[in-house]
Amino acid sequence: MSRLKTSGFTLIELIMVIVIVGILSTMTTDIITLPVKSYLDLERRTALVDSAEMALRRMQRDIRQALPNSIRMLDASGEVLVSGSGVGIEFLHVAEGGRYRANFMSDTSDPDYPGDILNFTDSSDNSFEVIGSLKNTPTSGDKLVIYNVGSSGADAYVGGNRRTITNTSTVDTVVFNSVSPAKPFPFESPQQRFFIVDMPIAYICDAGELKRYDNYTINGTPTNGKKQAKSNSISCVFTYDPGTNTRAGLVTLTITLKDEAEESVKLMHQVHVDNMP
Repeated sequence: MSRLKTSGFTLIELIMVIVIVGILSTMTTDIITLPVKSYLDLERRTALVDSAEMALRRMQRDIRQALPNSIRMLDASGEVLVSGSGVGIEFLHVAEGGRYRANFMSDTSDPDYPGDILNFTDSSDNSFEVIGSLKNTPTSGDKLVIYNVGSSGADAYVGGNRRTITNTSTVDTVVFNSVSPAKPFPFESPQQRFFIVDMPIAYICDAGELKRYDNYTINGTPTNGKKQAKSNSISCVFTYDPGTNTRAGLVTLTITLKDEAEESVKLMHQVHVDNMP
């Protein structure tokens, strides 16, 4: 009689196979999921950085158009801070600028001879000729500012060096409402510079949202103006160094942006501003 041979797996072999398959499955899962997770994290961070960069670029573009020495810090309610950093920033936006005629022409053959100068001692003078020409006709109601240094008599927020432009202005001649019997402007500009301000602008971080306000009155409450939300889940710190010795200011913008997954990025931009009045 012949003996029948039997074959199969023992229990120990079966357990070993299960353990090995489990280890290989775990390794395979990690190999697949880790790159996917890293990609999703990178995509989320990129979206956060893009959103923060876009807000910073918009702020930077506006700040570069600020009237010299008009930048000031705000708290969350829009109140002006005397010193230190804030969660908001405000400035007067310059729509146009140029140089006014300070001396009469010497060329008698010029059709515009002798020219319309800005006479700082004549209380009835309410116009001047622009050296060159403006790009656009000044808008009636916009504000004309000369020599703004942010101090008594030369502070556009207070209004001593601010006049309202009339609808008779052209690209070659600026006409403004006089304040007789006072002088047209309290101080001359060393470089005969003038600025046309169309509106104040404010950026305020409040309740996790960065908001841009415009179209409100000078010295008015920013939150009464037109609001545009720039980004959510954001916190801000703004600082301003006026650079009184060099007349070049430095605005530091630091924002922290967070998404639903609690991923966060922190960006800082520094903007140089020309404070030469």
